[in-house]
Amino acid sequence: MSSQFENHWQSRTKLLLGEEKLNRLNQAHVLVIGLGGVGATATEQLVRAGIGELTIADSDQVSLSNINRQLPALHSTIGMDKTEVIANRLKDINPDIKLNIVNTYLKDENLTDLVSKPYDYIVDAIDTLSPKVFLLFHAMNNKQRLVSAMGAGAKLDPTKIHIADIADTHTCNLAIHVRKRLRKLNITSGFKAVYSSEKVIKEALIYVENEQNKKTNVGTISYMPAIFGNYCASVVINDLIKE
Repeated sequence: MSSQFENHWQSRTKLLLGEEKLNRLNQAHVLVIGLGGVGATATEQLVRAGIGELTIADSDQVSLSNINRQLPALHSTIGMDKTEVIANRLKDINPDIKLNIVNTYLKDENLTDLVSKPYDYIVDAIDTLSPKVFLLFHAMNNKQRLVSAMGAGAKLDPTKIHIADIADTHTCNLAIHVRKRLRKLNITSGFKAVYSSEKVIKEALIYVENEQNKKTNVGTISYMPAIFGNYCASVVINDLIKE
């Protein structure tokens, strides 16, 4: 093996996939919505795998409570936009990455416009029900390929995380509510979901008031959202190289 090959940062990926499949990833454009514990991890794995263009969307800033589970969250980044932190990290992995940054709260028209653009794949890492369903509905109407992360909070067992069509998910409360709302919009299947069949630990839920699109604060362990994010990235990568 030549030293020139060894010195290229994508050399090990090329060794596994071959040049043709790696080129597919290099030419792909993926949208990731939500840069929390799931979305940030998915985003990084997509870039490390060689995805050539990413649109990342999140309007949140890093907070102290994010540190236990979210990739952009450090004491040194508290108060910074998550998009800024992640963008800097991604450019340090691949200086040639094409990044499109959306740092506004996505609702109704601007979300509709975002998902109507051409992508090779969409990763839904939104953790609140109403905007999540809105995204899924419009993405499906635009015939986008997508993977959606269900609830990673209040759970501890990584062996119960699965990938399935949304119609085949079970046990997960978020997935149940997503299916119910989408059914009213005449969508019952057609996209992959990452979900856990573990029942939630009820003691890890605290009900809150006066928070937009949010009814509970959920206790979360460090590794569960990251595993969900890795699973989401695996769906995107494997589907793209199978084309």
